Amino acid sequence: MPQTTIISPGVSVTVNNQSQITQLPIQAGAAIIGPTVTGKVGIPTIVTTYDEYKNIYGTTFNSGSQIYSYLTSVSAYNYFNRGGTSLLVTRVVSGSFTPATASIQSSIAATSASANINMAQISASVASHATDGSNTFIVNGITFYFTGSNVANTNTAVYINTSSFAASTPADYSRTSSAIFTYSSSVSPYNSSLPNISSSYTSTNVKLTYTGSNGLAGNSNTYITGSQIIPTNLTNNFTGGTNTTALTISTLSEGIIMNSDGVEYTNGSLANGTADNLRYQITQYNTTNGTFTLLIRQGNDITNSPSILETWTNLSLDPMSPNYVEKIIGNQVETVQSDSGEYYVNLSGTYQNKSKYIRINSVNLPTPEYLDNSGIAKSQYIGSIPYLNKGNFGGAVGSNIPATAGNYYENISNTNTQGLPASAYTESISLLANKDAFKFNFITTPGLVADGANFPSHYSAITSLISMVQTRGDSMAVVDIVGKGANISTVTSNATSIDNSYVATYWPWLQTIDPNSGQQIWTPPSTLIPGVYAFTDTTTAPWFAPAGTNRGVLNNVISAERILTQGNRDSLYSANVNPIATYTASGIVVFGQKTLQKKSDALDRVNVRRLLIDLTSYISQVANNLVFEQNTTATRNEFLSQVNPYLQSVQIREGLDEFNVIMDETNNTPTTIDNNQLIGQIYLKPTKSVEFILLEFNISPSGAIIG
Repeated sequence: MPQTTIISPGVSVTVNNQSQITQLPIQAGAAIIGPTVTGKVGIPTIVTTYDEYKNIYGTTFNSGSQIYSYLTSVSAYNYFNRGGTSLLVTRVVSGSFTPATASIQSSIAATSASANINMAQISASVASHATDGSNTFIVNGITFYFTGSNVANTNTAVYINTSSFAASTPADYSRTSSAIFTYSSSVSPYNSSLPNISSSYTSTNVKLTYTGSNGLAGNSNTYITGSQIIPTNLTNNFTGGTNTTALTISTLSEGIIMNSDGVEYTNGSLANGTADNLRYQITQYNTTNGTFTLLIRQGNDITNSPSILETWTNLSLDPMSPNYVEKIIGNQVETVQSDSGEYYVNLSGTYQNKSKYIRINSVNLPTPEYLDNSGIAKSQYIGSIPYLNKGNFGGAVGSNIPATAGNYYENISNTNTQGLPASAYTESISLLANKDAFKFNFITTPGLVADGANFPSHYSAITSLISMVQTRGDSMAVVDIVGKGANISTVTSNATSIDNSYVATYWPWLQTIDPNSGQQIWTPPSTLIPGVYAFTDTTTAPWFAPAGTNRGVLNNVISAERILTQGNRDSLYSANVNPIATYTASGIVVFGQKTLQKKSDALDRVNVRRLLIDLTSYISQVANNLVFEQNTTATRNEFLSQVNPYLQSVQIREGLDEFNVIMDETNNTPTTIDNNQLIGQIYLKPTKSVEFILLEFNISPSGAIIG
C-alpha cells in the first residue's frame, strides 16, 4: 500500500480502484446552489422541510409582469416531496446585496416636528373627489374623513390619528363658527380641542405640530389610502423633529424585496408589504423591570389579522440581564471571505442568531444594571425602553429580477440564467469545497448547462463543480449537458467532454407543474433527479440503482421533451447519458444509472459510487474519533469492532457481496507507527444491479419433451 504523507492531524482516505474501493461522507443529503427569492446570500444553510425552505428562501417572484419560480425552489419541493430529509441550500446573486433595517424608538421625548397642510386645496379637492365609501384622505400621518356625499360644502369630519398631534394656528388665522371642516363625535377617535377651519379662511396653510413624547419615526410620513389621490402640494412632510433610537434590527434575508417601508393604509396594511418581507411591533413594555415584547410580523398582514412569525417576550436592554436582547435574538453576521485562494464563512458578533428572520444590529440605549440595589428602576434608563409602536424595514439593496421577462426555464442562455451570469456560482462552488464545514452526498446547480459550444460560461462553472466534488471525494454532481431543444448527437457529443465517476447526467428535459404558481413549466433533468435519489434512499438504500420502474418513476412529470426509442436509449447509454424513457404503462422513468466515467468498471455506475460515498462517510467518521489516540492493538481493534459490523449490515442489505478489512501489524509496521500513522485497508466487492435481462424463448414441436 502506498504511504500517504499527512501534514496536519486528520484522516486520509485513499481509493485504490480494483473495481471495488472508495471515498467519503453521507451526512446532510443533497446540496443545491442557485438563486432564490429571499435568504442570506452565499451562506450555505440546511433546511429539513419544504415549509422551512419557503420561510427562508421564498417561492415566486414577478418579472416582466409574469410570475416565476426559480428552478432552485422547484427542485427543493420535489426533493422533499419524494422523501428527502436534508437539503443544503446556497443562494447565489450578482452584485451587491444588503439586509433591510429598522429603528425601534425609545420613549425618550422627541423634539417637535411640524408640517404645513394646505387646507384650502383640500377643500377644493373634495368637490371633485368621487365617493368610494370611505371618503378618506391621509396627509402626513393626519387622517381627514369627509363624511359628506360629494361636494365641499357638506359637513366633513376631521380627526387626528393619535392625540399626539395638535394644530398650531398661524398668526393671520381667525376662526369662525361657520366651517367647511367641522368635528363630529361620530368619527372615533376624534379630538374636539382642535380648531374648526372656516369657509372664509383664505390663508394657504395650517401648521400642524407634532407634540408627542414617543418620537416620530423618520419625521417624514406621507400616506395615501386606497386609490384616493392627494394633490402633490398637500403632501408636505413633517420635518424638524428628532427621535431617539433604542435599538436597530436587521433582516437575515438580503435584497430590496425585504424593504417594507412606505405607505401604510387605514387597515394597517403596507403598500410594500409582501409575504416575503417583514414588519415589527412592540406590544408590551414595562418600565418597572425594564422589559418589552417584540413581534416579528409578515409584511403583508393587516392590523385586525396580524401574521406573527416570531414572538420575543421579556426582552431587556440590560447587558447584564439573562434576557438581554442580543443574547436572546442574536447579533451575528455571516460573510463569505477568502484566504490563500480558499473561501470560508466569517462570523462576526458575539451572540448566536436564534431568530429565523432578524438579528440585532445595535443597542443604542443600553441599560446596564437597570434596577438599583433596592430593586427600583434607575430614572436615567426608564426612557430607554421601547414604547408601544410598530414599524417597517428599509434600506436594503440588491435585485437580480429584470423589469422585463427574464431568461427562466427553457429560456436560460449563456449570459443570463434566471437573471444571473454563470460566474455568480463560482464563489459558492469554491466555498462548498470545505468538506469539514459542509456535508452532502450529491449536489446540483439547476440552470447551469455543461455545453462548451452553446453555454461556455456555464461549462466553466460546471467544470469547477466537478473538480470540487472529485477533490472532496465524498459526493457526486448531477449536471445538465444541453439546453432544451438539443438533438441526440449534441447530447452524446457533450457527454464525451466529461470523464469522471463523480458525475452523472440525464436527458431529455421534463415538463412539470411549478408547485408555487401552478404553471406547467419545462425544467432541466437535474431539477427533478434529486427527488429520484431521495426516493431511492428512503425506500431502499443509496447502493440501489436510482432507476427503473420501482425507484425511477417520475410521477410528478407531465411529459418529456422527447419520447425516446430503443435506438435513442442505446445511443445515449453508450455515451454514459442516462435516458429518461416514456412508457405507456409505467409513465416517465429514469432508465439508466451510469456515471460519466468512460472506463468500464464498477465506478461507472451511480449506485456503486453512492455506495462508496455512504461507506466512506461512516468509516471516516469512525477513524476521525481515533485521531490522537494511542497507536496500539486496542485502538486498531476499536476501529474493527465498529467497521466490520457496519459492513456486515450493508452486506445483509444487498450493498456488498464480500468485504475484508485489514488493520493489524501486517500494514501497521514499526516504521508506520513511528510516522504517527494508522493504516487500514478495506476491500469491497459491491453488489451489481441488473441492467440487462436476456430472455430466450424456444418454440418446441408437438410431442417434444420440454425440460
